Amino acid sequence: MSWAGKILRVNLTQGTCTTEALNRQWAQEYLGQRGLASKYLVEEVDPQVDPLSPENKMIMTTGPLTGTMAATSGRYSVVTKGPLTNCIACSNSGGFIGAEMHFAGWDMIIFEGKSPKPVYLYVVNDKVELLSAEEIWGTSVWHTDEWLHAKHQDPMLRIAAVGRSAEAGCLYAAIVNDLHRAAGRSGVGTVMASKNLKAVAIRGTKGVANIKDPSKFMQAVNDGKKVLAENAVTGQGLPTYGTQVLMNVINEMGALPTRNMREVQFEGANKVSGEAMHEKRASDGKPNLTTNAGCFGCTIACGRISTIDKGHFSIENKPEYWGSSGGLEYEAAWAMGPDTGVDDLDALTYVNFICNEDGFDPISFGATLAAAIELFKIGAITTEHTGGQELAFGSAENLVWAAETLVKGEGFGRDLGLGSKRLCEKYGHPELSMTVKGQEFPAYDPRGIQGMGLAYATSNRGACHLRGYTVASEILGIPEKTDPLETDGKAGLVKAFQDATAAVDSSGLCLFTTFAWSLEDIAPQVNGACEGDWTAERMLELGERVWNMERDFNLRAGLTAADDTLPQRLLKEAAKTGPAEGRVNDLDKMLPEYYELRGWTADGVPTDATRQRLGLT
Repeated sequence: MSWAGKILRVNLTQGTCTTEALNRQWAQEYLGQRGLASKYLVEEVDPQVDPLSPENKMIMTTGPLTGTMAATSGRYSVVTKGPLTNCIACSNSGGFIGAEMHFAGWDMIIFEGKSPKPVYLYVVNDKVELLSAEEIWGTSVWHTDEWLHAKHQDPMLRIAAVGRSAEAGCLYAAIVNDLHRAAGRSGVGTVMASKNLKAVAIRGTKGVANIKDPSKFMQAVNDGKKVLAENAVTGQGLPTYGTQVLMNVINEMGALPTRNMREVQFEGANKVSGEAMHEKRASDGKPNLTTNAGCFGCTIACGRISTIDKGHFSIENKPEYWGSSGGLEYEAAWAMGPDTGVDDLDALTYVNFICNEDGFDPISFGATLAAAIELFKIGAITTEHTGGQELAFGSAENLVWAAETLVKGEGFGRDLGLGSKRLCEKYGHPELSMTVKGQEFPAYDPRGIQGMGLAYATSNRGACHLRGYTVASEILGIPEKTDPLETDGKAGLVKAFQDATAAVDSSGLCLFTTFAWSLEDIAPQVNGACEGDWTAERMLELGERVWNMERDFNLRAGLTAADDTLPQRLLKEAAKTGPAEGRVNDLDKMLPEYYELRGWTADGVPTDATRQRLGLT
């Protein structure tokens, strides 16, 4: 079976917690996590609901393999309608709380309504309580974590919480678990705070005992772990450098978005790279990187733990930041580094600490700041708006100031919390927002990696690399090498990556395994654990079903094919340096073929035949 078979439904308005059986038919059609929780959301929530109203719901969800012996089985997701995008949102996180939730016997926790006062959910196996969070409302994630551990006197308690940025209404606030892992994108933390829900604290001791065929499951698991260990990316590159291994690689390819995507290469990339994190600082003789770290069940351990130079301007008078904590990953390092023109590694690390401490997405934050700097550069924003602060590309002081201002949610910090789309609209230059469907771009310029442009434009949760990571093929040659500057064949490549990713996200496993694994490696693990005959072909169809269901929700929410586009900068302004020099993204050449391969109309709507084939009628 593998599924726990139970859902916890928490009505925050009424203050009630009730148990219900998992819909087994839906589990066979959508598997778990992203797929199954999205099915519940689609069935229960009006697509046109205000994301921050009590009528929206928020679902914390595991996959059937979460908490099992499978490698990287520590994933959980938060599914809701996102306030940043007004689209369906599914934000995936690692750490340990997902496994703990499954150990406690729950597949999902569905939060609905809004509490009249701040509360947190306390779960110990079948014991469930809503308790007052008034004492910790207005405090950081880190303070909340410390307070809850002290109150309940259980060092094994796993906690997910929102910080002050979510309470202040930052539209890209995250839910941070285990201090420095996060369901980070689309504003899922903002939804949680809007419900007056400060934290979820879980302790589970039941384990995951209901594996369908333990022998077959363990054989598939052991085979999979061997593949991961022998692969150059999952066995060597990610453990050594983390995702930061990509900084110099993408820069050399001429696809590193720089200074609000005005440029495609950053002269300071080597100073904020994975290699730089290993180098000893001249100031104190110590490297930025302290050690690597893994989530529950992870054999890759790509996580970074870092320590900042105590004499660095950002923390020289702040001993609370002198210890080690979650270090930079590639997307965060890019957004706060090259995209703002900053090459100060310790400044980036400090701001990353702030993102974790107070729970906001570093990608959206860095990209929003980059847009603000460009607005300042052309005079649309002035010191009158910023409270006297001059904004400039390349200023580490600006970066630190912006993060600290955002946390307070006051003055210009509130503007930064709008995200770049609303910020640029407010100051009269919407064309300077580098977003799709309101969500900021990640760290790959689609002029230099053509397939990623199509992946961004069609992503159901706005611009995102984790909805169709064609970088694997176009740059790394996984599973096969394709030309990053070529558009032919990219529609099929994007569709395949999107469908496979949706399947992996529904299993409870980490997407990073797919640098080494295909669905042929994952399906036997699912099949050994879960009821039903799970093949790679069935997994791929599952992914396609999930993708089309998400698309349908967005269409009913009011999105159209017009939203499947890129900023004009990327479609009209050619790259000036690197291998992509002279290129724009040729979205117009790829999008019609993509719609056709998807079985959608020329207006991007799934046809009746497609709906019927996937069981979505």
